[in-house]
Amino acid sequence: MSQSMKSLQAIRGMNDILPADTGVWQQVEARVRDLLAAYGYSEIRMPVLEKTELFKRSIGEVTDIVEKEMYSFEDRNGDSLTLRPEGTASCVRACVEHGLLHNQVQRLWYLGPMFRHERPQKGRYRQFHQIGVEAFGMQGPDIDAELILLTARLWRELGLSDVRLEINSLGTSAARAAYRDILVTYFSAHLELLDEDSRRRLHSNPLRILDSKTPDMQALIEAAPKLADHLDQASQDHFAGLRAMLDAAGVAYRINPRLVRGLDYYSQTVFEWVTDRLGAQGTVCAGGRYDGLVEYLGGRATPAVGFAMGLERLIALLVDLGVQPKLESAHAYLVLVGETAQQQGAVLGERLRDAVPGLRLQVNCGGGSFKSQFKRADRSGAEWALVLGDDEVNNGRLGIKALRGDARQETLPEMDVIERLRALVQR
Repeated sequence: MSQSMKSLQAIRGMNDILPADTGVWQQVEARVRDLLAAYGYSEIRMPVLEKTELFKRSIGEVTDIVEKEMYSFEDRNGDSLTLRPEGTASCVRACVEHGLLHNQVQRLWYLGPMFRHERPQKGRYRQFHQIGVEAFGMQGPDIDAELILLTARLWRELGLSDVRLEINSLGTSAARAAYRDILVTYFSAHLELLDEDSRRRLHSNPLRILDSKTPDMQALIEAAPKLADHLDQASQDHFAGLRAMLDAAGVAYRINPRLVRGLDYYSQTVFEWVTDRLGAQGTVCAGGRYDGLVEYLGGRATPAVGFAMGLERLIALLVDLGVQPKLESAHAYLVLVGETAQQQGAVLGERLRDAVPGLRLQVNCGGGSFKSQFKRADRSGAEWALVLGDDEVNNGRLGIKALRGDARQETLPEMDVIERLRALVQR
């Protein structure tokens, strides 16, 4: 093998998820799927490649994601394409394109890889996996509350503590436009204190200045006019309705006036679940209303709200807290001794799987001595070893031995073994 072949590695920030780890991923994904089904949400699957224009229009050209982080390229037809950096824009595009929003309510979810060229750090990679949930056609704060209650239930089901909820209201687009002018006037009077990014955003996206982490700007930001003081009555009522529902459900939260979204189509509720256990990237789940986006991307005006959570970050937090979902190893491992048994092993395995729905059975492949096969059986994590030798083939019997304890090996009729396997699976 050449030196160049030996040195091939994954692209920085695009990581392999190895078999030792995929069990945890599958458990978390299964919990999420079951929970979303229980709330009446349906899965939608979108392509990972979209036209670059979709993200420029939806995320905004004056954002770090579009300016610095997107993987964009020209294809052979000269079209500019982008690996999706998030899922909401693709979901809205799909709904508009396929007519899913005409006089309809939709509760949708998706799961898959997203791509951003940013500095890799704990729980944040250049290819990362995101679960997104989007609800369309519902105007009131009740659907906002439902999404927050759904995420709170997910944390409970995963055994996840150490996350806290922060909420805010961005108001209607009209109220925010008036507030935007007030912010521009305020920050323009302190130009010398703004960093380069903030000066660039002053007229195009001033709300994002409130989210700046630059230490020298914190006092200036803290003293800035507050959006909450400039909300119209409809926005105040919507936010009060949401808080009343969260209070009634016993969900604790903190109102964070610096929790903002810089783009014009965001409105009303924004929320984040945050933790201190993942370093600088403390957001586990972020969501909010984007009532203007569907119309902005060519559809009819449609109220919409959603959230997204990064699986890498969520799983890193579970591992950090020592809360790992229980992995499902094999129920049984079939050891094959002798030439006839090896020939019959696969057939017996299929027969046992037919007879015992849900049975997780590994059949030994590749030969090996009796001792080495038992070692493989032990390493598989199976509870029982099943033993098929040439004598057992001729007599319609099967050996069975518990691998977790001192029980002696027994040899039983195949139907008796099947009954024991059924009891094991149903336990």
